[in-house]
Amino acid sequence: KIVLAARIIVAIDNPADICVISARPYGQRAVLKFAAHTGASAIAGRFTPGNFTNYITRSFKEPRLIITTDPRTDAQAIKEASYVNIPVISLCDSDSPTEYVDVAIPTNNKGRHAIGLVWWMLAREVLRLRGTLPSREAEWDVMTDLYFYRDPEAEENKDSANQDEAKVAGADEVGAAAVESGFANDWEVSGANAGAFAAASGTAGAAANSSWDAEGADWAASSAPVQTGNEGWASETNAETAPETTW
Repeated sequence: KIVLAARIIVAIDNPADICVISARPYGQRAVLKFAAHTGASAIAGRFTPGNFTNYITRSFKEPRLIITTDPRTDAQAIKEASYVNIPVISLCDSDSPTEYVDVAIPTNNKGRHAIGLVWWMLAREVLRLRGTLPSREAEWDVMTDLYFYRDPEAEENKDSANQDEAKVAGADEVGAAAVESGFANDWEVSGANAGAFAAASGTAGAAANSSWDAEGADWAASSAPVQTGNEGWASETNAETAPETTW
């Protein structure tokens, strides 16, 4: 069926008179790539009613052949093609209506990989019949992945996630010594506070090296007698309550 469809496509003199259609998201990328490689015109997305029948619209087309991805989702295009006698080639599965479909290519038209693969095989066969490719065994520089559907939001999220995540080197890559010194380097002080921090560190180190016994003796020697709280209150009370002896 792919060879039959390719022969019909090659029979059209002007490749621009071939219209490839896909309202299903999984086939939009495939029809765009097929159109780019074979010279056909593509309608990816919603098919505007009247494209083939209403000549007043700006998007009016008069193709000689249309190729659809799914007869159910592209029913409007197939219906209008039947009004103006345009032959229809479509990818069909066991659940697809084949009314007004002239050539049905049996395949899975629901999966993203199946749709992309069939469109890729059809494009390769068309190029072979046109003479661009010498044979089916010849390697084509276009990979099948180019025809597969890709979610734009998923690709954007993936790119942003890769940019945000920075790779942290492990101990095996930088070595154990670098990991141990890294903890000390994290506490390095730079700038105007570096001198103050160093001075404070030196004072603390000197105090730490001194003996506790010596410090205790110094405190005891330098301590002065302190008047207890009870004696002070008593003296103040006696001074206040002493009677005056002279009148």
